[in-house]
Amino acid sequence: MNNQPIGLFDSGIGGTSIWKEVIKLLPNENTIYLADSKNAPYGEKTAEDIIALSVKNTEYLIAKGCKIIIVACNTATTNAIDYLRSNYNIPFIGIEPAIKPAALLSKTGAIGILATKGTLSSKLFEKTANEYTKNITKIEQDGEGLVPLIEAGKLNSPELAHLLTTYLKPMLNFNIDHLVLGCTHYPYLIPQIQQILGEQVKIIDSGEAVAKQTKAVLERNNLLAEIMPRKIKHQLYINSSKTVLENIIATVATNKDIFEQEF
Repeated sequence: MNNQPIGLFDSGIGGTSIWKEVIKLLPNENTIYLADSKNAPYGEKTAEDIIALSVKNTEYLIAKGCKIIIVACNTATTNAIDYLRSNYNIPFIGIEPAIKPAALLSKTGAIGILATKGTLSSKLFEKTANEYTKNITKIEQDGEGLVPLIEAGKLNSPELAHLLTTYLKPMLNFNIDHLVLGCTHYPYLIPQIQQILGEQVKIIDSGEAVAKQTKAVLERNNLLAEIMPRKIKHQLYINSSKTVLENIIATVATNKDIFEQEF
């Protein structure tokens, strides 16, 4: 079973920011990535709908033989991961906004959080935020409209630049020194975000930490892939246009990567 793939799913292409970190840290592992772009964004759906979509994605990955599943979506993690862990006998890795390190590292006592409505309104987010920001001012901002633009490949569009400026500029009035990215789509916006906030604000996303946690769980369960001469296989599935997915992973994609139009 050790050479079975790591499964990942997201409400679209954003979770590839996690996938990139995973294949960098774990180069001997096969992977299967699901981009449920047809149903993006999850952040504007009800908790019941998010759980139902997460179940569908999970069962698809299990049917493909995945040995572990990374819920590469903040909204799906905060709304569905407890249900998934209770109902499936497979390890799950979740993604939560990195509030703890931001709060602990803050010198100004103020942090910003850019996330989806579904994440910000979840019980898991509320619990984490309350635990680590008792003496910290936290500025929460719903990134409404950002995910659809990213999914459409409009990373450098005037519309996206306008939304980012509208959402982030007010945070500077509170003297934030850290911005937590609470959606796996948002790391692709880091250059624009840094330009708006300036170098004095540190941007924190969860990609590297999730990859390290995945490795630790694989080690703990004796599921690390065997190191042997074999072809590594990365399969990426999307249920909408694959052009944006191909473009966004172009920096790491090789002829080992297989794209499928439907799932």
